Amino acid sequence: MELKRVVVTGLGAITPLGNNVEETWTSLVNGVSGAGPITLLDVSKFKTQFACEVKGFDPEAHFDKKEARKIDRYAQLGIVAAKEAVEDSGLDLEKENLDKIGVIFSSGIGGIGTFDQEAGNYAKNEELGPRFSPFFIPKMIGDIAAGRISMIYGFRGPNYGTVSACASSTNGAVDAFNLIRLGKANAIVTGGAEAAVCVSGVGGFNALTALSTRNDSPQTASRPFSKSRDGFVIGEGGVALVLEELEHALARGAKIYAEVAGGGLSADAYHLTASHPDGLGAILVMRNALEDAEMKPEDIDYINVHGTSTPVGDVSEAKAIKEVFGEHAYRLNISSTKSMTGHLLGAAGALEAMACILSIRDGVVPPTINFTPGDEDPEIDYRLNFTFNKAQTREVKAALSNTFGFGGHNACLIVKRFERI
Repeated sequence: MELKRVVVTGLGAITPLGNNVEETWTSLVNGVSGAGPITLLDVSKFKTQFACEVKGFDPEAHFDKKEARKIDRYAQLGIVAAKEAVEDSGLDLEKENLDKIGVIFSSGIGGIGTFDQEAGNYAKNEELGPRFSPFFIPKMIGDIAAGRISMIYGFRGPNYGTVSACASSTNGAVDAFNLIRLGKANAIVTGGAEAAVCVSGVGGFNALTALSTRNDSPQTASRPFSKSRDGFVIGEGGVALVLEELEHALARGAKIYAEVAGGGLSADAYHLTASHPDGLGAILVMRNALEDAEMKPEDIDYINVHGTSTPVGDVSEAKAIKEVFGEHAYRLNISSTKSMTGHLLGAAGALEAMACILSIRDGVVPPTINFTPGDEDPEIDYRLNFTFNKAQTREVKAALSNTFGFGGHNACLIVKRFERI
């Protein structure tokens, strides 16, 4: 069968850099860090005391007070992003066949803050016996953001959340792309949300020694591809994209940001938390995405890397890019927007796909901030253009976004400039 073409017609975001898409994008282009001291909990006894939190988010500005108590922060952020994306898409829901619009919305962890709260309440009052909120499970589970978004709009198409750790929302976007091009849906709201700046989130990642402990300088703590990097900065937020079948979008006169060209999935099959040192899974997932898109390495202008600022991960990803792209690797722009947003875990892929889409729209590549000359890692080839410290203007016809998750899960999405054929 002939596969349908898929385009992006809506974007939504609430992130550490802004409470909507354009605020977030402006901060990315200007190299703004979203990191600061943690305000959501007391971390005075934690090794890491900073994060990239969403600023000024008031749930009661978006939800009825009673309803807000039934929704974990991760799902609240996801719903807010989805609402912006649906509005941005211009879909007229009174005219649409809602059976053909789906929601694939992801989270790497789900409502871990709710789990903390409920388990903590039980521990404090154990002598009274088990007393849990009837909303404990519906608040906590990782698919509930997708379910709630579908209920808000009456979308009855494919509905679920993918869970592949930090690759989750890229995984979900690839699924949405495939379902639409197979004709299973006219449009799908896809994306991700995470809110793990909580006791278990910060404490758990500290126990793994995965987080930076640069408490004296939070804004410079995320420093991908620098020798002095010491771990990632945990972030939170929600990002949504509306993917739509091309002819459906054209028929209603929709604005089109970009076309989804292809997606790739792979596994490292190597380690619970570390990427393969030679980047074998990363090499495979990028090659899978290029093959799916029927593109050559030379067709890519920009790679938004996973680039978490961890000692092993940054080296292996740089090696993988050189292996896949050969000499063209030196003509690419490469950047890690996690240097500014922190790591949004399951929502990272959606945020970074959005950055790729807007780089195509505006012809600008956001930077990798916090690199200082003299802080070069001897294992990294600095002939690669990591777009250090300042955005660069260039024509971006096609961009690739990498995400790699604990468990060895890898997902890659390629977007390109939309052109009528």
